[in-house]
Amino acid sequence: MPTPLDQVRSLEKHRAELKAKLSEAGDLRPGSLVERYRRCGKAGCHCAAEGSDGHGPSWSLTREVRGKTVTRVIGSEAVAVTRAQIAEYRRFRNVVREMIETSEQLCNAKLSASEAEAKKGGSKKPSRPKSSPR
Repeated sequence: MPTPLDQVRSLEKHRAELKAKLSEAGDLRPGSLVERYRRCGKAGCHCAAEGSDGHGPSWSLTREVRGKTVTRVIGSEAVAVTRAQIAEYRRFRNVVREMIETSEQLCNAKLSASEAEAKKGGSKKPSRPKSSPR
C-alpha cells in the first residue's frame, strides 16, 4: 500500500505531465460544426423535387457567447481545419478538467501526508528537562 508521501509524488508527476500537455495546445475553437441543406422555395428548382436533399452542403459553426447562440458560416474549404480546431478545443478542455481533478487529489494527499507526519512525529518541541529533586 503506497504511503501518503508516495501518493503525493505520484500525483505531482501526473500534474507535471498534464502541464506539458497544456503547453502543446494548438488553435482552439469552441462550438459545433453542422452540415446544412436548404430548399430555396422555387417551384421549378431541383430542390423542390421529392427526396431531394436540397442546396448544400453549407457549414455552420454554432457556439454560445455570453448566454447567446452565435452562428457563423464556414466555407467548405475551411471545414477540415475547423474540425481540427474544435477537436483541439475539446482535448484541451479534457486536460484542464483532469488537471483540476488531479490538483484536488494532490491537495487532499498533501493534507493527509502532513496529518500522518504530525501523528507520527508527535510534538516538534523538545521536552524541557526535569529539574533534579532537592
